[in-house]
Amino acid sequence: MRNNFLLIIAVVAVIVVYSSMYRVREEHQALIVQFGRIVSGPITESGLHWKLPFIQDVRFYEKRLLTWDGDPEQVPTKDKKYILVDTTARWKISDPVKYAQVVINEQGAQNKLNGIIDGITRDTISNHNLVESVRNDNQILTQRQEAEARQAQADADRDATDAVSDIEEEIMGEIEAIEVGREELSQIIIGRAREELKVFGIELIDVQLRSITYVDSVQQKVYQRMISERKRIAEKIRSVGKGEGAKISGKINKDLKTIESDALRRSEIIKGEADAEAIAIYAAQLRRDPEFFEFYRTLEAYRNTLTSRVNMLMSSDSKYLHLLNKGASAAK
Repeated sequence: MRNNFLLIIAVVAVIVVYSSMYRVREEHQALIVQFGRIVSGPITESGLHWKLPFIQDVRFYEKRLLTWDGDPEQVPTKDKKYILVDTTARWKISDPVKYAQVVINEQGAQNKLNGIIDGITRDTISNHNLVESVRNDNQILTQRQEAEARQAQADADRDATDAVSDIEEEIMGEIEAIEVGREELSQIIIGRAREELKVFGIELIDVQLRSITYVDSVQQKVYQRMISERKRIAEKIRSVGKGEGAKISGKINKDLKTIESDALRRSEIIKGEADAEAIAIYAAQLRRDPEFFEFYRTLEAYRNTLTSRVNMLMSSDSKYLHLLNKGASAAK
């Protein structure tokens, strides 16, 4: 009987000791609750800890960063563009006592985050133009201005430069400068939401605008406007290209005429020099043997005039007829 009693006492002691111990993991923090009221905590150190058995309970909460993902919602911007904004955030439990008293659990915290972050995000974006939610800085404008300056300095043909610059301006379109930017908008949202979430024991780490898109009804109109704008720019590029092609063709024809006239001038000079040289040779030969030259010229005259298709009428005292007769007599 005594052994049974000791066994019961041992079992009860084990149960009491077991119910008095609890373990806190590295990723958790704990609160001690007695009859629904928080009596101790937060306990953030990992390891074994003690509590009153049976009447006290332990509630564990995350110490790690937690993620909040909002649902994409439609937001009108300051410049009347309707967009879908998808937002995400990271947060953690900074005050487990307030957290347990107000939001109770993670589901309650998600509901609070939904209402606060969504509302502040909608209010912040609707007070700025669309471009502020898309870009972070004006680097694209700076690069474009630097490229235009380099092109203007390097290109000697000002007309061609202006034409190309105009085309590039239209292709790029009008780029609006930003004053705030996407990152700064995120910081504004974080600053406002962080203050409102403090009362719930929640610390907001960061908020990111994960994606921004047009709503379907606006998206199709934007696509059609972009297509028509690209077509108009393409037609202008073709027109400028045809104009530049005509300029190039005209320059080629002008250069060709210049080359041809220069070649003709040089060929006439060469011909004149050749004729002068030939005359000089003839004159020199004439001075050396006038009779032979006269004879040679006579033979040339015969060859050029006496053909089977030529009928000649000459007087009896013609010197030319006399030469012919003389030649015929010599042949006999």
